[in-house]
Amino acid sequence: MDQADTGRTSEARRRADSAPSLVVGPLLRYVGESEATVWVETDGACEVAVLGRRARSFQHDDWNTSEAWVKQMRARPWWEERIVGAFMSYWIYQHLGNLSPDELAADKLLGEVTAADDGTEALRAFALKASHETDGSQWSYCRRLGRSRLVVIDSRAGRVLKDGQRSMLDAAEWEWLERQLTGGFDHLLIATSLPLLLAPGLHYLEAWNEAVCSGAWGQRCASIGEHLRQRLDLEHWAAFEASFTRLVELIRAVGAGELGSPPASIGVLSGDVHHGYVAEAAFAKRAGVQSIVYQAVCSPFRHPLALHERTAVRAAMSRPATAITHALARGAGVNEPALSWRSDRPTFDNQVATLALTGRHARLTIERTHGNWHEPTLETVLEQTLT
Repeated sequence: MDQADTGRTSEARRRADSAPSLVVGPLLRYVGESEATVWVETDGACEVAVLGRRARSFQHDDWNTSEAWVKQMRARPWWEERIVGAFMSYWIYQHLGNLSPDELAADKLLGEVTAADDGTEALRAFALKASHETDGSQWSYCRRLGRSRLVVIDSRAGRVLKDGQRSMLDAAEWEWLERQLTGGFDHLLIATSLPLLLAPGLHYLEAWNEAVCSGAWGQRCASIGEHLRQRLDLEHWAAFEASFTRLVELIRAVGAGELGSPPASIGVLSGDVHHGYVAEAAFAKRAGVQSIVYQAVCSPFRHPLALHERTAVRAAMSRPATAITHALARGAGVNEPALSWRSDRPTFDNQVATLALTGRHARLTIERTHGNWHEPTLETVLEQTLT
């Protein structure tokens, strides 16, 4: 092999080593009579070829972070078509499956779509409205599981981010949620895609950032804070302090027996953060809470975190990081949470969590994937009796 060939070989190898890798997929998401949708995830921008068709990848990030973020995205020419398509897809492939038979029968939009020869325009009009305002659309739902109740909260599409207001839910959905979170059950399960209880260091960081973005440290710091908020995706419940406080108060009232006999446990179930952990929460004795309160976070199908991201998550659970961000939050005028919590060691694998409810007893098991995709197995990494 001559020097030129060696150079070409080295260049090809270098390009192959630096090329984006396939993380997940290909997954078949939709099949029609003459078309199909295949979804893949890569760890970098690239062109993807599947069955002879090619398309550029695009970056998906967290959304509805802030009012400034919404204004920026709506100014982009491609945003409206993409978000409308997302709402349409979600309504078809997920939302309808969340509804009970009675709810399906009462759904006006479903009636319009099924009565029409082509329901696309009716669904598109609904999706366009839902992408701009929360009135007329609710994605949260409630299910009874024997002697327990599951309440699933939409913590993304129902946000209020307008005229300086910040809320995870609009007024109508808060009223709905207050009707669902009651006692009289063996267990009350509250599912929210975004964790309510982050690692304490992260919680105070996000609460501090929201206060700074709202002007606690002046306009110049507010601009810097907004940049950090979008850059670091600081948009969990902790970044909506009023909403965090309101939901925690509802949990306290249920656990104290003010809204019916207290459940044996009140569990917050969540994911989205690309790792898993269990947080045990406690209210002050004077709050009168009789229920066990916990949060279980499991991200079963997640983008793997880089080493520096895993290090940051572990650091956020440490006492020094919590002390620093707690001091920042106090300096920005953030109120103290009405409960305290501690988290166990995080896990960063693809994992499956199973919550077993038997009478007033609850047991949580988390298993991670083990082996390769040819011969996958599950390995137990946590077993915990909650009640």
